[in-house]
Amino acid sequence: MHMGTTEIFLIAMLIIFSVPYLIWRFGNTDYYAPLVVVQIITGILLGPGIMGRAYPEYYSFVFNPQVVQSLNGIAWWAVMIFVMIAGIELDLKKAWEHRRESTITAGLALGTPLAFGCIAALGLVGYAGWMGPKAQSWQFVLGIGMACAVTALPILILLMEKLEILRQPIGQRILRYASLDDIAIWGVLAVILLDWDRVGRQLGFLVVFAVATRLFRMMMVRLQERDRWYISFIWLAACAFAADWAGLHFMVGAFLAGAVMDADWFNQEKMDFLRANVLMAIMPVFFLSTGLRTNWAMGGSAVFIVAAVLLVASVSGKLAGIHLAGKILKWGPGEASIIGWLLQTKALIMIIFVNILLDKQIITSETFTALLLMAIGSTMLTVPMVYPKLQRVAQLIFKTS
Repeated sequence: MHMGTTEIFLIAMLIIFSVPYLIWRFGNTDYYAPLVVVQIITGILLGPGIMGRAYPEYYSFVFNPQVVQSLNGIAWWAVMIFVMIAGIELDLKKAWEHRRESTITAGLALGTPLAFGCIAALGLVGYAGWMGPKAQSWQFVLGIGMACAVTALPILILLMEKLEILRQPIGQRILRYASLDDIAIWGVLAVILLDWDRVGRQLGFLVVFAVATRLFRMMMVRLQERDRWYISFIWLAACAFAADWAGLHFMVGAFLAGAVMDADWFNQEKMDFLRANVLMAIMPVFFLSTGLRTNWAMGGSAVFIVAAVLLVASVSGKLAGIHLAGKILKWGPGEASIIGWLLQTKALIMIIFVNILLDKQIITSETFTALLLMAIGSTMLTVPMVYPKLQRVAQLIFKTS
């Protein structure tokens, strides 16, 4: 029986939503791998390197070009909304109130793993197959370094909710550090993507964006909240289109669209509800489309070795930077370790970041696969490393009180 594209698309959607959920629910993986991480891993398993090799006919039937194109469209919109929300939730006012502590900690939390990651990337430059065909060496090195330094703010929020520290003072401090690093990540990405052939367009985009932002903000404060929600999506689509036309990337536009909005324009519960529903209803499609881009052509062992090296650079760099900040700022016992491990959370924003690098051919699909494995590893380490430390600190406070 011949099946049309619609039926095959729905088979793909059935797989995307059922397989990760069943693994997460019946495997009880929440402690090591939240549902988001399971969805990313499932995307890799369903990709060409594993499912495509084991069952090539089935893979080419379900994930044919028409279906993949449809999935990519959903994935683009899902991740644009998610990035916009991350931009809206940046709390720069709090960071400014505690600017000395926030700047020192955020600077070391980003700068040290960035340096470690750049050193690891320099080692890859000499080998064929890792640097993309359109990359200059500095773009590749800086891109890999920043991928090692990224903290995923949306997933960090989810994990801190799970650990019940999001609304506590330490949770709010960690959000300030991650917020500052988020801005730096997108700023560095804009530098990496700077295209001298289109520099006029990019400068024009920034000028027009600055003027449009002023008018947009004047309009938004005069609207009722229900209208603000709808207008924000129109603004998102316009900013993403303009950024992509200028040669940056539509994700840079999506982040900027959110960053210039004030969180207090929107009801916080509705914002949390929107983020949770985007994550549940459409982001799984993005995770699957990400998995479809993985590649093991260099050989699985080489990809795993590079992933392990990058994981060591990322984890050791982040912990070293945070412990140094703790010494400078004279934090209490155990604080640096808890903060350092929570800021290891990479999935999502880092995956979005490396998707852009792959789109722009700054990295190859083999490097993309290694970075994806590194992101999964660092995110899976977070809760198992932090939970016992939080318990010990709580017991210490209880004994001394």
